[in-house]
Amino acid sequence: MKTKVSLLTSVLHHRLHSKSLNFVGSLPHFYPLSHPQIHFTDSAKQQDDQLAICVHDSRAQVLDQFSWIPISKIHTESNRKHETDKQDDDDIWLIMKDEARSDVDQEPILSDYYSRSILSHHTLESALSHHLSTKLGSSSLPSRTLHDLFMDVLTGDQDIVGAVKDDLKAVKERDPACLSYVHCFLHFKGFLGCQAHRVAHKLWSQNRKILAVLIQNRVSEVLALDIHPGAKIGSGILFDHATGVVVGETAVIGDNVSILHNVTLGGTGKSCGDRHPKIGDGVLIGAGTCVLGNVRIGEGAKIGAGSVVLKDLPARTTAVGNPAKLIGGKDNPVKLDKIPSHTMDHTSHIEFYDYVI
Repeated sequence: MKTKVSLLTSVLHHRLHSKSLNFVGSLPHFYPLSHPQIHFTDSAKQQDDQLAICVHDSRAQVLDQFSWIPISKIHTESNRKHETDKQDDDDIWLIMKDEARSDVDQEPILSDYYSRSILSHHTLESALSHHLSTKLGSSSLPSRTLHDLFMDVLTGDQDIVGAVKDDLKAVKERDPACLSYVHCFLHFKGFLGCQAHRVAHKLWSQNRKILAVLIQNRVSEVLALDIHPGAKIGSGILFDHATGVVVGETAVIGDNVSILHNVTLGGTGKSCGDRHPKIGDGVLIGAGTCVLGNVRIGEGAKIGAGSVVLKDLPARTTAVGNPAKLIGGKDNPVKLDKIPSHTMDHTSHIEFYDYVI
C-alpha cells in the first residue's frame, strides 16, 4: 500500500511539475531581464535546468531576483502606431459620441442639435446620412428622401465608410483649426462636400447620373464647392476651407491629398474625353491654384499658392508661379524629403525675392 501511495505521489508531482513549467513558459506578458540567456522550450532537460535556477532558494527569492517589464513596453514605434491607428479606426464613432457629450456639457443650449445630429444615432452611417440630408434638403428634394438615399449607399458600401473615417482623421491631424472629430463632422464644409461627392460618385458609377448631378448641384449651392460626380477621389482627403474648389469630370485625386480653397482642377477648353488633372498620393495644392488639362502631378509634390500648372509635375518636387516653374530648375529640381500634404508646409524650399511694383 505504501508503495502504491509513493508511486501515485511521484506521478502527481511529475505532472504538477510539468504543468507549472508549461504555465510559466506560456506567460505572454513578461520577459526576465536579469537572465536573458533563459528561453522556455519544450525540452525536458532545459525545463529541468530552468527549474533548478528558478527554485534556487525559494519562489519568493527568485521573484526578488528578477526584473520584469511588460512586453508592450518594448514594442517598436511602428507596431504601436499600427495598433493605435487600428484602434482609432474602430473607435472613431465612439470617440465622436464622447466629444458630443462633452460639448453638450459645456454648452447645454446645443443639446437638441447634438442629440439629433450625433447622440440619437447608433452608427456613423446613420448620423452622416441625417446630417447631409438636413444640409442639402430642399422643397424639390426633401430631406427624408435624401436621407434614405444616403443611408442606402453608405450601408451598401463599407469602402465609402472607411474613406469617411480616413477623411475625419486627415482633417483632425492636419488642420490646426479643427477642435475635434465631431467639430469636423458637423461644421467643416470641405469634409461634408467630399462625403456628399462620394455618394454622388457611387450613383454616377451605377448610371444614376441625373440623381448624381442633382446632388452635385445642391452641394455647389449650399457648400460653395463644385465636384463633378464623375471625378474619382481617394481617402484621407483634406479640403481646407473648400470655398471655390472646382473639380472636373475626369479628374483623379489620390490618397492623403490636401487641397486648399479656390483650387481648380479643370480642363483647357471644350474638348471631350479624358481632359482633367491626375493628382498623385500625398500632394499639397495651395490656395488659388489652377491645374489645367490632363496633366499628372507626381506623388508627394507641392504646388505653391496662386500657381497655374499646365505641364506634368515630377514626384516630390515643388512648383510655383504663373506659369508654374520647378524650384531648383527643370534639370535639377529640389526634392522634398517629407510628404507635403501631411506637413501642410507651404513655404519651405521656396525662394523669395524683392519685387518692385
